[in-house]
Amino acid sequence: MPRRTATMLASTLILIALLCAGVLIPVPYSEMSPGPTVNTLGDARGEPVLQIKGHKTYPTSGHLNMTTVRVTGADYDMNIVEAVYGWLAHDSVIVPHDTLYPDGKTEEESTQENAEEFSQSQESAKVAALKELKIPVTSRVVVSTVVKDSAAQGKLHAGDVIEAVDGTAVTKPEDVAKLVTLRKPGENVVFTIVPAKTAAAAEKAGKEPQGSEEITLTTRKAPSEDPANPSEDRAIVGIQAGTDHTFPFEVDIKLADVGGPSAGLMFSLGIIDKLTPGDLTGGEFVAGTGTIDDAGKVGPIGGINMKLVGARNAGARYFLTPDDNCAAAAADTPSGLTLVRVKTLADAKKSLETIRSGDPAGLPSCSAG
Repeated sequence: MPRRTATMLASTLILIALLCAGVLIPVPYSEMSPGPTVNTLGDARGEPVLQIKGHKTYPTSGHLNMTTVRVTGADYDMNIVEAVYGWLAHDSVIVPHDTLYPDGKTEEESTQENAEEFSQSQESAKVAALKELKIPVTSRVVVSTVVKDSAAQGKLHAGDVIEAVDGTAVTKPEDVAKLVTLRKPGENVVFTIVPAKTAAAAEKAGKEPQGSEEITLTTRKAPSEDPANPSEDRAIVGIQAGTDHTFPFEVDIKLADVGGPSAGLMFSLGIIDKLTPGDLTGGEFVAGTGTIDDAGKVGPIGGINMKLVGARNAGARYFLTPDDNCAAAAADTPSGLTLVRVKTLADAKKSLETIRSGDPAGLPSCSAG
């Protein structure tokens, strides 16, 4: 066989071997790409995303789109060829697998966590929107979860309203842990509670919960977060406190197959738009993202650049961007999309007023610096 032919054949075989290796050998990476966007003022799967009963609502126009990111599953084995293609593509990002699924988290565990965060974000979105409109919302500190085999198991239950700890009234979830840690491990602590069933019945009847009980628990020593450097003894009872809200009318958010907390801001704006006359957007196509807490503070999210691409592909002209995501967003903004910096729900409302005015020059912008 001539030398040139042999060389070409060997090179071809090596190339085929490399391509096969590239397809067959998995690499520890995952892909993020733009996910669907949903207009919070519109419908999803044939029903309104925001459903309000018991309060007057008003017609809306334009778009207030929440944005999402699509990710590969925890069990998906990406190969070298896919990773290289993703690195070269503009509309996807390749990240270490552990970034999306830390500590060996399974896809089911990640889905469950995202569902819980999504549910909490809906509650905070409703609270923030109604507070922004000066509509009263009743909030109570409750038992959120009870740790298995803890001092509280069998004595406290999820949904129990916590009125006081050792006679001191609690107004925030963090008050509970502070009061418990005033005790030493092995000492008793008294919880004044309204049982979950009693509280639920009172809420259904539109009344404040009555019939408090005192539950005595014996505290235990908290496990050390760092066994090599044990901290001082800290008392715990084995619960996580949370907040339960009672709304003066019904506000439901109907959206399936979405997880995580990043739609909070857009849900709040959609609720406000439906509860107030006129249009927040003036008919413009506005998209955005951002977590939100009960006080209306907007927090950062992940996958900002993929959300920008998804929003622009859907037709958005303006994108409400959390302050902490501004630098990353400004470094790679799709053509035709104007970034609007927001720190609070009130900021977002004010910026929508500016957009509605038709003179966006005064909008707070993002910079890459």
